[in-house]
Amino acid sequence: MQLTQKECSLLKDMKGQEELCIQKYTDHAASASDGQLKNLFDQLAGIERNHLNTINQIESGSVPDMSGSQSGGQNTPSGNFTATYSAQETDAKKRDCFLCSDLLASEKHASHLYDTCIFEFQDEQVRNALNHIQKEEQNHGKMIYDYMSVNHMYS
Repeated sequence: MQLTQKECSLLKDMKGQEELCIQKYTDHAASASDGQLKNLFDQLAGIERNHLNTINQIESGSVPDMSGSQSGGQNTPSGNFTATYSAQETDAKKRDCFLCSDLLASEKHASHLYDTCIFEFQDEQVRNALNHIQKEEQNHGKMIYDYMSVNHMYS
């Protein structure tokens, strides 16, 4: 598969976004107070690594096979959270809320980037792979929202 200059440029942007997400999830997992949140961030960092691998495959000219991907599979976090925090504010809750808000904003940005890129690629299989990643990014945002909602962090 031959990529256009524009497609190469977009892949570079997506690669940078995935690298940033991996770094943020890894750092934020280390900073989180709640064990559920640490676990969620660690799992999402792994999925973001898969996204980066997919982008690297596309960049090298191969079309990734998305049929065995983690969407809905064993590697996908459940999103079933129990409340760790009450409605009262604590330092730990404020810190974890900040981490969630930061990553939710990152997921919104990543989803938007993929949305734009899907329309810019010629190869239908590549567009399908990017669409698959975008759906996973949206799911990541939903899981963060669910955690925040259960823990009285989202208003």
